[in-house]
Amino acid sequence: MRRRAVPLSLLPVLLLAGCTGGAAGPLDLKVGGTFGARPTIVFPGGEPAAGLQVDELAAGDGERLAADDVAIVQYTAHVWNGRDNRLVDSSFNRGTPAAFPVGQLLPGLERALSGRRVGSRVIAAIPPGDGFGANPPKGVGAGDELFYVVDILGAHHKGASVKAPAGTLAGVRAGGGPRPGLAVPATAPPGGFAAKVLARGGGPRVRAGQLVVTQYEAAVWAGRRVFDTTWPAGRPKAFKLGDGTTIKAWDKALVGVPVGSRVLMIVPPAYGYGPAGHPAYGIKGSDTLVFVVDVIAAY
Repeated sequence: MRRRAVPLSLLPVLLLAGCTGGAAGPLDLKVGGTFGARPTIVFPGGEPAAGLQVDELAAGDGERLAADDVAIVQYTAHVWNGRDNRLVDSSFNRGTPAAFPVGQLLPGLERALSGRRVGSRVIAAIPPGDGFGANPPKGVGAGDELFYVVDILGAHHKGASVKAPAGTLAGVRAGGGPRPGLAVPATAPPGGFAAKVLARGGGPRVRAGQLVVTQYEAAVWAGRRVFDTTWPAGRPKAFKLGDGTTIKAWDKALVGVPVGSRVLMIVPPAYGYGPAGHPAYGIKGSDTLVFVVDVIAAY
């Protein structure tokens, strides 16, 4: 679900205490810009007030974020130290939105985003105890306060799937229904890449460079062994297409497919993990793979 861009004025912000809902007091912190676009942030002088501070600058009217959802967001994250207040992370620098798995976020972000609606802009000043703790990533100190601006573009629930019948490709069968299983024949795999749309969705066509929200199952042809799947846990996963971060097969099979489609593909090594294989998954450089993928959304 997307929301029309809403202009947000560059005005002082009243941060509210995240734990009690009481006012932390007016600060000369200004956040502006359009919903879904890179925000403008003007920090006040000095250090921020102690404790987790949260505010909602724009209230959306979409679905509420629930436990185990995947939230699709645009965000920026700064170290708020009263000096350089440096940017440490941003989805805008990557060129696509990001996927935030609700239930697996920083404690401060969990509290800031829990129950928020799609279409909301949320800001959070997060103290170290609600942030990365004693082992922060590069660029963040263990004692650093963080400041996030998060625009919630979409929410995708546990168990999301495409309605599709069973289908076959090169002897491989993908079951129908909300959780299709893969049945791989005990024969030699075909020599080339192949893909088939088992159910064609009615959404916009996926473009290279987009973040695609998926459910999937993947198997190694030899031994007919499933090596990765989202369906048992039910939480969708998101991948950026067209930049080399996914295997070539996904770029080839999914770009141009409408959102809401289910795709079955046969993946020889040249379109998969190449001669090196993927040892962590027990995949050799000679292995042909099989994927069935539900295209839930694209951003």
